[in-house]
Order: sequence, then C-alpha cells, then structure tokens
Amino acid sequence: MIQKVFYVLSFFLATSAVAQVGGQSTYQFLNLVNSPRQAALGGKTVTNYDYDPTQGLFNPAAINPEMDNQLSLNYFNYIGDVNYGSASYAYLWDRRTQVIHTGVTYINYGKFDGYDEFGNPTSSFSGGEVALSFGHARNIAFTNFHVGANVKFISSTLEQYSSFGGAIDIGVMYVYEDWDLHITGVARNIGTQFTPYSVDYEPLPFELIFGISQTLQNIPIRWHFTMENMQQWKVAFPNPNQSVTDLEGNTQEERINFIDHAFRHAIVGIEIFPEGGFNVRLGYNLRRGEELRILEKRAFAGLSAGFSLRLNKLRFSYSYVKYSTAASTSNFGLNINLQ
Repeated sequence: MIQKVFYVLSFFLATSAVAQVGGQSTYQFLNLVNSPRQAALGGKTVTNYDYDPTQGLFNPAAINPEMDNQLSLNYFNYIGDVNYGSASYAYLWDRRTQVIHTGVTYINYGKFDGYDEFGNPTSSFSGGEVALSFGHARNIAFTNFHVGANVKFISSTLEQYSSFGGAIDIGVMYVYEDWDLHITGVARNIGTQFTPYSVDYEPLPFELIFGISQTLQNIPIRWHFTMENMQQWKVAFPNPNQSVTDLEGNTQEERINFIDHAFRHAIVGIEIFPEGGFNVRLGYNLRRGEELRILEKRAFAGLSAGFSLRLNKLRFSYSYVKYSTAASTSNFGLNINLQ
C-alpha cells in the first residue's frame, strides 16, 4: 500500500517543475512555491526584500523590519484534488532591531481509493503534510550583507504511515540600496527524518538556489533571475518524442549539452509597478516549459502571470500558472498589515 501512495504523490509533485527533481527525496512539498507572487514570477524567486513575509519561508535572509506586523495567508488550488497553502507572520522586537519570523506550510492530497495486493477495494484513505518554521535574520555590521536561518519541524501522514522530521534553511543576501540591487544564495532543507514512514530513513529535498534582481532606473519594472537546483547540474533528460529514427531503424536520442542543462536551471520574471498599489507580474520557468511542452503544439507550458491590488491595509494577490494543455493552477493570497 505505501508503494502505491508514494507513486501517486510522486506523480502530483513531479508535474510541477518548481519542485525538486522527482523521486530522490521525501517531503517534496517543501519546495512548492509559497505565494501567488512567487508563482507568478516563475517559481522559487528568492530576491524580494520588502514587506512580504512569505519570502521568509523560502529565503530567511530576506526577513527584514518592513515585515513587522505583516500577516500573509495563501491558498493554492493545485492539480486534481490536491490543495495546499501557507501562512506567515513577522514581528519586530528588541528596540525594533530584531525580526522574528514564523510560518506554516501545509498540503492536503485529498482522498484515494484503497486496494489490497489482489486488487480488491478496501477503505479510502487520505494524506497530508505540514511544516512549521521559525526564522531570524540580521545585518552583518557595517556591510550590505544580510544572513538568516529558518528552523523547520515537519510532519507527514500518508495513509496509515507517518513520519516526523526537521530541517534548516540558511540564506545570505546582498542589498545595495543605491542601485536597488539584490543578490542572494539559499541552502534549503538541510535536515533529516527523526522517524521514518517504515524502516528506511529517506533524504530531504536539499536544494541550492541563487538569485539576482533589480529595479530599472527611471522605469517601474523590477526584473528577477533565479537559478534553481544548483546542487545538481544535470537536471535535463532526453525527450523520447524528440528521438530520431533512420531508415535502418537506428534511434538517436536527443542530445543534451551544457547549454541545455544551464537553461533548465533558469527562471525569469518581471514585476511592473513593483512598489505601486497595483502591479502586474510575469514569469517563465525554462525547465517546466521544456519538460512539459508538446511538440508541434503551442501549450504555453512554463508561463505564469499574476497581479496584486492594495486596498488600505490589505493587499490581494492572484496568479495563474500554466503547466500544460491539461493542467494549470490558480493561486490566491492576502497580505494584512496589522499595525
């Protein structure tokens, strides 16, 4: 039974190219995007350094005083019956120089029909996972560098099996205010299972992410460039649909070169009017676009878009992400200023 559960869950998470390379680790939900803003910018954007507390869930170095008393709530209508969400909050204390950040991320896989090894139906079952995090960041004195860390406690229940684990995230960010330039690197999900599902302990979805973003001078546009999964360079694989067979029946697989691997790590995004009451966000995830595209058919895989609207102390966000002709998601978020 547990093998069937893992197979189904691996399918759902692998369809999102914003997740860790599939089949290599457990707790894959930790690498799903955690806000409509991040989703609209292509996924895994780690360079925002502003009011948005959800950024602290992915990059603890982004935790900063602007997040004080900001509460963020996000919901994702994912593929099939799967849905997930996040909530985060930041508080400024100790003479208003130290910021404490906390957040929770959950995923609900819905209900599944159970069968025994002979194919006979049994009772239905469900699955869900949750991670609770606590983070803190500070500026390195007399520099433009900021460092931060998250501690995460993870609980997972899949049918009758359960697991508990822990992890930390470590981030470093360089913020050059004169150019409105942000450069960052994050090591995520460094940890272990405290209790496995059965007997074997499985690795967590460790990931290295690098990012850079900047607001253009005299133009209300902020561009973002992210390199994901840098702990594993070769993430591309040959597409069987692009194999070539000659007249003698010999098949030549698609060749993956250095440039192909480099592009599969890249995510690009822009925010139009990034500091305005209304802004528009666009993104493109190159790996998602390549792995989920359909040959000779325009499917718009890899594209994402969204917007946010601020009304007094509330900011509503929405994003739409295209995976393929058969799958897309709508994501909703609400940021509340509690001051």
